[in-house]
Amino acid sequence: MPTNRCSFILILLLGMIGCSPADQQPTQFADLIFIGDNIVTMDDSQVTAVAVRGDRIIATGSDSEIMQLRDESTQLIELGDRALLPGFIDAHGHFGSVATYSSLLDLSSPPVGTMQSIDDIVAAIQAWIRNNNVPAGSIVYGVGYDDSLLEERRHPNRDDLDRASTTHPIVIRHVSGHLASGNSMALAQNNVTAETVVPAGGVMRRRPGTDEPIGVMEETAMRLLPGSGAMVSLEQSWQLRRDAAEIYAGYGITTIQESNVSESYVDALKAQALQEPFPVDIVTYIMGNPLSDSALDEVSHESEYTGGIRIGGVKFTLDGSPQGRTAWMSQPYDEGPPGVDANYVAYPSYDPQAWRDRIDGLLARGVPVLAHANGDEAIELMIDGIADALEGESIPDHRSVIIHAQLIRSDQLDRVKELGIIPSYYSAHSFFWGDWHRLSFGDDRASFISPVRATVNRDIPFTIHNDSPIVPPDMMRLVSITVNRQTRSGYILGPEQRATALEALYAITQGAAYQYFEEDEKGSITPGKRADLVILEDNPLTIDPAELANIAIEETYARGKSVFRRELN
Repeated sequence: MPTNRCSFILILLLGMIGCSPADQQPTQFADLIFIGDNIVTMDDSQVTAVAVRGDRIIATGSDSEIMQLRDESTQLIELGDRALLPGFIDAHGHFGSVATYSSLLDLSSPPVGTMQSIDDIVAAIQAWIRNNNVPAGSIVYGVGYDDSLLEERRHPNRDDLDRASTTHPIVIRHVSGHLASGNSMALAQNNVTAETVVPAGGVMRRRPGTDEPIGVMEETAMRLLPGSGAMVSLEQSWQLRRDAAEIYAGYGITTIQESNVSESYVDALKAQALQEPFPVDIVTYIMGNPLSDSALDEVSHESEYTGGIRIGGVKFTLDGSPQGRTAWMSQPYDEGPPGVDANYVAYPSYDPQAWRDRIDGLLARGVPVLAHANGDEAIELMIDGIADALEGESIPDHRSVIIHAQLIRSDQLDRVKELGIIPSYYSAHSFFWGDWHRLSFGDDRASFISPVRATVNRDIPFTIHNDSPIVPPDMMRLVSITVNRQTRSGYILGPEQRATALEALYAITQGAAYQYFEEDEKGSITPGKRADLVILEDNPLTIDPAELANIAIEETYARGKSVFRRELN
């Protein structure tokens, strides 16, 4: 962290220095005491012991100070060489999809899955049908295929999927979540033909020289294919959500995001949570795109959790994905999808004027807003909407978030700072699709993807995320990618944009807490805050940066209770 600059980050950290037990004057003994030399508080305090009672951190300090709070019922946890950090906070993702995807056919490529060719995908679908005794006429739904990593470097189309089966409707969803492909039976089931009207904000790819659909759908056109909802029963879906919460906890995450959902879904989630609270917090964001103006006016946000669930605000999706080559750009792609002309810049997935018209009311009501924007033209639209809404007014503490902000430009960062917007970077891209982005955008634009260093240099609050289930919610791998920026091929993508380990950790602790308006509750090991904690195998601030991704999560505590413990073989 730079020492010659009074940055936002350091201001935030220095304002939360821990107190000694004498200052805190606790009235009760601790339930838990952690002792160790590798306690990373993220509030700039240097301590070797932490005391917890109930769901709160009650004191931090030296061993001798904190041991005064021990009685016969206190559990003493000696960390040894292990590190204690604040629980990790998921700045953006799709909790419900993580749950659902776990029950579907995984078509991911390495290192997540095993698919390396379209033939592999065809074989996997056939095996799934056979092994699960899927009856003829029943849908087969696969997720996670990645054309950039397949030998053919293209999307599987209806002809490929027909090789897998002509008696089952088959739909496979791209790793980005922004494209999907279906076989002939899936198209027929939804009456998709050459004459089908494509929804605004989407593209139905066609056979060259004809209007016949090839099976591949972009963005809103995915609605033309059957969905996966009917494949999972309501009872099963709720159990899968319980399982998903455990998956997140296994990565050290104590606050999860559930984005792109309806209010009715959140109501159902809360009802389930009232029966049995979720072990970690889940912040939900209502999908704004399909709502009427009157429905949008009814959406509010909540500061309190119900069984671990609250509404955090509204989310809009303004464009597609860079890995799917549907991110809306101001300048042409160096290499675009098949069949596009040399001036291809992709397109908005939501009416730009609708965004401009609707953001004003939300900001006026104090409703936090997330906007998915990957390409620089979509980012410009997001920023312009905020600027127009705030014109002539002093900048409120709105903390609107650009979700992904992959291809943000330097001049846009200056406007982000001026307007109080938070970029949440999909930093995992540097590894997973960095090589692909060099082809799509050229080295200059690709090297500025997720520009953490430029953001820190401008003292802009920021976060980073995995966008799970697109990639697993592996927070230490996310930290590693943000620090190292190494692609699959070993190329360093924009070395000048690499972060320090502390800056990357800030983004998933203090920064993410700030994004959620929860900086007084979470994000650091500070007396009075929630006892959301994670024990790591090694200290990420002292280990070789090349080894960051390999640091194991030993144990996760949420609200003062252990919710995950690594099993040792």
